[in-house]
Amino acid sequence: MGLLFCSMRIIALSTLKAFWEHDPSYNDAIQPTLAWYRHALRTNWTTPAEVKADFKNASILKDGRVVFNIAGNKYRLVVWINYAYSIVYIRFIGTHAQYDQIDAQTI
Repeated sequence: MGLLFCSMRIIALSTLKAFWEHDPSYNDAIQPTLAWYRHALRTNWTTPAEVKADFKNASILKDGRVVFNIAGNKYRLVVWINYAYSIVYIRFIGTHAQYDQIDAQTI
């Protein structure tokens, strides 16, 4: 019997699309976030250490929260990862200034 490889399920791409479509000045986030999205779909993170191995600049927070730097740290992507079920929930995407206005632990 072969190995079963489960990829991450990401909820929801529509959150990213809503961000891009909100303001044309965010168009430079499209390709980097799609690259992150495609990478996350192809992986199966089971621990925060595995996320950190893939994304050295990611900030690992408590309770499954992770902050990714997008487009050279111009944007921040906050996700909550349920490692047991291989699910990534997109909680926030925004500029650095917008990120400074939220609490990444509770959003």
